[in-house]
Amino acid sequence: MIGKTKITAAAALLATAAIGATTVPAKADSVELGLLECVVEGGTGFIFGSSKDLSCEYTPANQDAATEAYFGVINKFGVDIGVTGATVIEWVVLAPTSDYEYTIGSLAGDYRGVSAEATAAAGAGVNVLVGGSDDTFSLQPVSVQAQEGVNVAVGVAELQLRSAAN
Repeated sequence: MIGKTKITAAAALLATAAIGATTVPAKADSVELGLLECVVEGGTGFIFGSSKDLSCEYTPANQDAATEAYFGVINKFGVDIGVTGATVIEWVVLAPTSDYEYTIGSLAGDYRGVSAEATAAAGAGVNVLVGGSDDTFSLQPVSVQAQEGVNVAVGVAELQLRSAAN
């Protein structure tokens, strides 16, 4: 999708600390369904939050299944000050049980979780989210997001994800 940006040492340290503080442990019987990679549009944070459009591609772990397109909005509530360029976020998609049967468009829904970012020219951030249809899925960061700009954000994130197929 978009090339990753080098992450500054200070931003990487913040993101690593945030991952340790916010990662939700997976249940023993949960299963990895695939990878959700999203490109978030750049924009401005307005002290108490921000709202940015995104487009995503879901790649199933099952290599025989086709990729899916999703779109939506990510809202952040809390301290969010500054301007960022386009951002790439990758999440591993976890289902609650190993016998979960995925259907096309199943990831669509509303997700909530915690968010932390720091950017000074190039930076990093973390978003751990739970939701989807019937709060079924957990989105765990695969790598810290890469972004450009000048921004500091800590708070609650809400992702409204919609399927392009439906």
